[in-house]
Amino acid sequence: MPPIKVVFCADEEGNAPVDEWLKSLPRKIQAKGIARVFRLAEKGHELRRPEADYLQDDIYELRWAWQRVNYRILYFFHGRKVVVLAHGFTKEGKVPRQDLKMAIERKELFVGDPQKHTFKMEI
Repeated sequence: MPPIKVVFCADEEGNAPVDEWLKSLPRKIQAKGIARVFRLAEKGHELRRPEADYLQDDIYELRWAWQRVNYRILYFFHGRKVVVLAHGFTKEGKVPRQDLKMAIERKELFVGDPQKHTFKMEI
């Protein structure tokens, strides 16, 4: 299976909140998150628990933990792309409602205009 292209959803100003959040994390936590994103690109729909899980409304979560804190990136599949929508961390075992709501809103924005809401970044 060819790798899936992972893109970050951009807001109206062209910024990607998840990219900014990842860059703000301590190096070890950031490295674990980036490794999960690469695994997602490699495995796509085949990625399962404990690394990924389906939530609702075509929204999935990418998961990792560090010192009893759960980190999550919320995403959805759009054709051959994975679109990263939202982020969060919690000590609880489930995704907070407001994070899920934000992901659904960003998904609708992206689907409405994928070109405008694809973050342009250099790797």
